[in-house]
Parts: sequence; structure tokens; C-alpha cells
Amino acid sequence: MIVGNPPFLGGSKVRRELGDEYVADLWKLYEGRIPAGSDLVCYWFERVRSLIEAAKAKYAGLLATNSIRGGVNRRVLERIKRSGDIFFAESDRPWILEGAAVRVSMVGFDNGSSEQDRVLDRAPVDHIGADLTGDLDFTMTTPLPENEGVGFRGNQKGAPFDLLGSLARQMLAAPKNVNGRPNSDVVRPTANGMDITRRPRDMWIIDFGVDMPLEAAALYEMTFAYVEKHVHPVRAASGRGTEEDRWWIHERPRPAMRAAIAPLQRYIATTHTSKHRPFVWLDGEILPDHALVVFARDDDYFFGVLHSRAHELWALRMGTSLEDRPRYTPTTCFETFPLPWPPGKEPTVDPLVEEIAEAARALDQLRNNWLNPEGAAEADLKKRTLTNLYNARPTWLQNAHKHLDEAVLAAYGWPEGIADEEILKNLLALNLQRSESD
Repeated sequence: MIVGNPPFLGGSKVRRELGDEYVADLWKLYEGRIPAGSDLVCYWFERVRSLIEAAKAKYAGLLATNSIRGGVNRRVLERIKRSGDIFFAESDRPWILEGAAVRVSMVGFDNGSSEQDRVLDRAPVDHIGADLTGDLDFTMTTPLPENEGVGFRGNQKGAPFDLLGSLARQMLAAPKNVNGRPNSDVVRPTANGMDITRRPRDMWIIDFGVDMPLEAAALYEMTFAYVEKHVHPVRAASGRGTEEDRWWIHERPRPAMRAAIAPLQRYIATTHTSKHRPFVWLDGEILPDHALVVFARDDDYFFGVLHSRAHELWALRMGTSLEDRPRYTPTTCFETFPLPWPPGKEPTVDPLVEEIAEAARALDQLRNNWLNPEGAAEADLKKRTLTNLYNARPTWLQNAHKHLDEAVLAAYGWPEGIADEEILKNLLALNLQRSESD
């Protein structure tokens, strides 16, 4: 029997920590078995799985962060299920070590020939899926084409393009450039996770779009001089400082996201990683940071469904977490989520849609009243954040969410008192039904 706590290193950090040569050898050795970008712990799971398959071991029990359940990491558990089976799992367990709080998964597996009872989260089950769920197999879910082109990760700048508000306003107040254009063409407000969970930081960003040529960017003299001084050295140090590398353009400018939100005066955003799952409205002029997930919709109905208990339960089940903070990704948490009606096919005049929209407007207005009360002192405002609000969860907030949840459940045709597992069961069935009909 093999028991262990393999080392953890996130997939995005493996190359930086272990070096190019080591990673190249690792990928070559596990090619076709472990996808590139997987967390380091996955290689240990695959190594042990292969030993069990070769009859060099019978049982194994390994520890990983709970991100093993989702994304590319889950492929290793799917391989375990194909060559054997999982007989024991703790899917999402708090783990505190030397002050660091994380969420872990514990997995016991074998070659599938044993007659052991299966235990998931300390309860007997008939089946444990590769996503470490029980009799509801969420690995069967598929992205719904109806949800495509709505949810996106935000812009990833990749270098210090951002500006304090005071400097941004100096640039905006400067005379027009030699091309006759103002700096407002390329200086715009930006927002990241802290602007949502805490207080707006008054941050701006220099943004030459997705494909502005160097010659055109240089015509914005003051802003271009800033990126020459602060951005170009950073890009050059990373080996991406040439004109062919377009060093003056953000690293991942997300053209599809920009095109989707461009026509909107406002759009919906949530944090990629946070303790709570808040959804907020952002002004259409704001360029969202990659720490945000944004939705190209400007209607209260859509906002309400996203902020409902049904969607939060789905996102928690389908997503993973960073330490003790749930992650939200558009591919796993939104594109698989069956809304009451497919996006774009909602009834134009329907009391169920309007009830959701009305409850969503009320929730948003009450929250804004609490966040920014008239006459509040600066010291008081600093404490009024969405994180603090949802930590306290006062009765008025609970009531507002309750009214919203009731409206959303009614749109699905489900009773008010429906249990969380029944909601997930129904959503899974709806995902499978719609994916079969597409």
C-alpha cells in the first residue's frame, strides 16, 4: 500500500520553480498521460496509478489540494477510474498547517478488483466520480453551446501599464496629441478583484487595444513615453521586448471579451477567486483585469440568475479553490450552467423574468445603499466592503437573497423548499438534456 502527501505546486508555477529543462523532461516522460499545465501533484498520482496497474502495489491513499477535482488536473483521476477505481475520498476538507488554510482532497484508489465499500465525505455511496462527487456524476456535464460568447476572463496586462488616478487625470487633461486625438483614447479606468471585494481603488490603465501598430501608439506622446519607460524594460527582461512581440500591447488583451462588452453601457463581473461569490455591475468604460470574470449582459434578469443560490451551488460544485477561496472560471462554472432559459431566448414579456429582475434590482440597490451611505465619514466607508457585508450577512441581506432565490426557483419550476442536492440533481439533468438536444 502506498500512502503519501506529495508536494504541491500549481500548474502555472511549475516552470518558474523547476526550470525549463526539468519541465521539458517531465512533460516528455508523461506525454499523453498528464496534460501540460497540470499541478505537480498530478504526476505523483499518475506514477502511483501506473504502479498499481503493473501490480506493484494494491492500494494507495494520496493527498492533494481540492483543485485535483477539476480542470486539467481531473484527467489523472479519470485515468485512475479507467484502470481501477476510487474507493475512498474526502472531496473538500479544510487543512491548516503552520497558519496556512487550504482545502484538500484525500483519495484512496486501487485496481478496481477489491470489494471494499465506497466512502465519500464519511458517508457510504455506490459510486465516486473522478470529480470526487457521489452518485451524481458531474463529470458527465458538457459546455452548452447556448452559453458561448457570454462569460470571459478579463484582460491580462503582463507588465505595469496601470496608473494611479492622479497620474491618469494628468494625462487626460493634457492637450491633444499630434494626431489630433486626446489621451482618453488610450487611458481608461480598470478594475480587479479588490475593487469588487473591498473599495474602488481609482486605478486606470494605458491601453493601446489589441492590435494598434507601434507607429500609431507612439503618436500618443505622453502615454507612449510612460510605457517606454515602465513597460518596455519589463518586457525586454522577459525576452519579449521587440516590435514583433508587440511589447506595448497587453499580454492577453482578450479581443473576444472586448468585442462582447463594447456595445454595453454596463456589464456583470465577479471575482475569479474569493471567499464569497459576489456579482456586481461595472461601467462599460472599465477594462476588467484578469482577476475578474465578466459577462456580456446588461439586464437585471441575467444578473439575478447569476447571483442565485442555484448558480452558486453549481459554481461551488463545478469549480475548484485556491487555499480556502473558491475559484470561478467561465468554462467550468458558467458554460456548463443551464439557466432557466438559454441565453438570448428568454421570454420578452414574462412575469417570471420580471420577478427575477425586480429582486435583482432590489438586492443591488440595498447593497449600494449600505456600501455608500450618504454623509458617511471616510473611516466608515473603508469598512464598508462587500467582503465585510457578506461576512456579517445581516437580516436585510438574507431577505433580499431569499426573495431572489424564490424568483429564480419559480422560473425553473422548482419548489421554494427544495434541498441543495435536489437543485444540483435537477441542474445536472437539465445540462444533459440540453447538451443532447444541441
